[in-house]
Amino acid sequence: MSTPAAQVARPEPPKRSGAATALGWILTIGLNVVAPIITYNLLTEDHGWSEFSALLLSSAWPVLDSVISLAWRRKLDEFAVVTLVFLVITAVVSLVGAHSARALLIKDSGVTGLFGLLCLGTLLAPRPLMFYFGRKFATDGTPESTAWWNGLWQYEGFRTTMNRMTLVWGVAYVIEAIVRVVLAFTLPTKTMVVVSPIMIYAVLGALGVWTAMYGKRSQAEGERRAAEAEAAEAAATT
Repeated sequence: MSTPAAQVARPEPPKRSGAATALGWILTIGLNVVAPIITYNLLTEDHGWSEFSALLLSSAWPVLDSVISLAWRRKLDEFAVVTLVFLVITAVVSLVGAHSARALLIKDSGVTGLFGLLCLGTLLAPRPLMFYFGRKFATDGTPESTAWWNGLWQYEGFRTTMNRMTLVWGVAYVIEAIVRVVLAFTLPTKTMVVVSPIMIYAVLGALGVWTAMYGKRSQAEGERRAAEAEAAEAAATT
């Protein structure tokens, strides 16, 4: 018995609300990126706070984002939770060991390496980390668009895409952390201070480009298979 095409083809995303999307992005970027950075810099540079204390206070912004999400949409914002976890990891790493220039460079590698391990660890969870990142950026947070994204999990191709993206991000950041630790011990500190941030943004940019290209390719492949299944179903009925 052939599989009905309606069970193979993925549903189209609902029409997104421009106002809801814009407001969601403003809140997300403002509370999870801009506000923590400004708070951290003000506390450490202008008020003499320790890195640990400044990072802990900066983590209050993602918590606020989660509270707003719960009050507004009646659901927890996983992106804010991941941001909070990342800030806590950074704060904990800042407490470990000496505070020489080389040690600080190694600690930066520890943060990205732990994030990579977090990605790999979520492969054992019901949903991998990139599923939640994708939902954050592919939807406007409304119940309709969220339900559409959640419903895609039933398709094997979609599950494979999310798992593979998470695997690649996890492995890439673990390797990046290892390479930066090795370079921290082999290159002069003055050189590594320049190389380290370049590596961070280069890896992030490369992963972003690959994720966008792979996502489009996977979507096109899914649409092709759906079209073939629909054509086969039409031929079978005639």
